[in-house]
Amino acid sequence: MDSHRTGYGGVMRTPRTIAVVAHQRKSLGGGLDELRRLLTGRGVEKLIWHEVPKSRKAPKRVREVIRDGADLLVVWGGDGMVQRTLDVLAREKGGGRIPVAIMPAGTGNLLAGNLGIPEDLEKAVEIAFTGGHRRLDLGRIHGEHFAVMAGVGFDGAMIKDADGGLKDRLGKLSYVWTGLRHVNGEAPRVKITVDGAGWFDDEASCVLIGNVGTITGGIRAFDDASPDDGWLDVGVATAQNALQWARALGTMAVTRSDHSPFVRMTRARRVDVELGSKLEYELDGGARTRTKKFSAKVVPSAVRVCVPAERPMAGDATAAIT
Repeated sequence: MDSHRTGYGGVMRTPRTIAVVAHQRKSLGGGLDELRRLLTGRGVEKLIWHEVPKSRKAPKRVREVIRDGADLLVVWGGDGMVQRTLDVLAREKGGGRIPVAIMPAGTGNLLAGNLGIPEDLEKAVEIAFTGGHRRLDLGRIHGEHFAVMAGVGFDGAMIKDADGGLKDRLGKLSYVWTGLRHVNGEAPRVKITVDGAGWFDDEASCVLIGNVGTITGGIRAFDDASPDDGWLDVGVATAQNALQWARALGTMAVTRSDHSPFVRMTRARRVDVELGSKLEYELDGGARTRTKKFSAKVVPSAVRVCVPAERPMAGDATAAIT
């Protein structure tokens, strides 16, 4: 099978060996049975199939996929599943060469949405075979990679509370519901250094480090962010009650986020954060342990992801097909 397909930036060979790593509890379109039908209908020579009950079980399977020499990795699930998959690919030798096709079957699907991948199974599969490949940056905190954002404070606390059954029952509304429980908490003092220079030293209710523009709840937080520009975007919110948060979110809805008096933003390749007290933090919608200090670094061009050929991402006029 020597047929080729064209993506922007070059010509790409049709994948011969396709691997699927799927979260069993996530759903999209006709489900995993339809996914198998759509993939096998493309004349694939070899299909490797893994299903996992939880996203934390995915890394083992992804490492197997790398060893098996897959030409394309199809990941089925939400942002947590995608994050754990990309984390392994960025860590393991040879992982960065395997293009990843995202099937957005989760609650938020923030990375897929930022890349223009629709929550439509047939269209997502079409992108896997006829779209382009883009090299994306990742962020790294405590040795773990993230593709969308990392957060601490108000954001991290609400992600933690929404992570259980409430998230399954209410979907995106769970973030709003749990967020309202945290807006009147006392804001800790935060000291932030960007690329070795002091930048922020004051009380803050939320610190976000973003790799893309749109975050939890569909909020366009980082207006200039692009996941392939070699930078991480950094935002600090000083709003401490419901009224101030309403004003900040209202500003985000109608103009740039950094126009709000309760928001400060910059960008960096390395961000060092010191907190006045231990707080939960999150990576791509998944809660992590409480911490008082962390550093985030950008990892340029860490992974390859399938994206729509007709919709290049902002900030990059050429595709990296390597």
